[in-house]
Amino acid sequence: MKRTFVLRAAGVTALIVALSFAGAAGAAALGGTTAAPSIAASVIVPPVPNSKDSSGTTSTTAPAPIPPTSSGSGTLQRQEVLASQGLGCPSAVSGTVGSAPGKVSPKGVKGTVSSDLSSFAYAYNKIRVAHCLKPIALSHFRYGACMETRLFWMAEDPSLDPSSAWGHIGTVRSNGVPSVGCDGNLAGGMDNTGATVATKWWNSTAHRTSLYKPSYTGSVSNVCIYLAMTHGGVPNEPYAFTRAAAIWTSC
Repeated sequence: MKRTFVLRAAGVTALIVALSFAGAAGAAALGGTTAAPSIAASVIVPPVPNSKDSSGTTSTTAPAPIPPTSSGSGTLQRQEVLASQGLGCPSAVSGTVGSAPGKVSPKGVKGTVSSDLSSFAYAYNKIRVAHCLKPIALSHFRYGACMETRLFWMAEDPSLDPSSAWGHIGTVRSNGVPSVGCDGNLAGGMDNTGATVATKWWNSTAHRTSLYKPSYTGSVSNVCIYLAMTHGGVPNEPYAFTRAAAIWTSC
């Protein structure tokens, strides 16, 4: 029996659901533990054809020439502050992005591959630099095994209800299999790549705050960004349908 993929959130037909992650999770939490930080959910919505759908703050004291902004991306304010000091916006960084193992779940869902991580890292930093934010070292973009475990758990839900299991810690699977893995900012839909989810997260105010932290003015030398993606799902989602999770944390 083929499943029709339509998401409903607060009475709205949804094609992509996004939920914001709030709070920091240490690098250890991304390595395999099932512990999850606190979550504040906010749902946004963009589109999918026939597929089950889906769309922390490290506190550091630092000199803060760039003030927080109450609305928008704050790009102009950052440019003006730096210009007043005779400085320009940060430039892009070079380097090498790490790899991802390309795991396959027990039910055949494909996991994060190196190109997912690489395309996400380059798009994420391109967005940061375009908005006068310090780029993150490319070697600090890492594969999030624990988040991938949770995405596999969602993708393997056998329910014909496309919203079943999707969401943060606390959601349940239709067949009662207990939740596993770690939480993060969530995004998904048809034909997504690491680059497209990076853009979606920036375009959502809640996710921008959580994952890009435009008002953060400390050093980014110890910042790591973890990403996981899955491709396809049970019972009949195509490879082109993805789920993604990402988090800003300390290395």
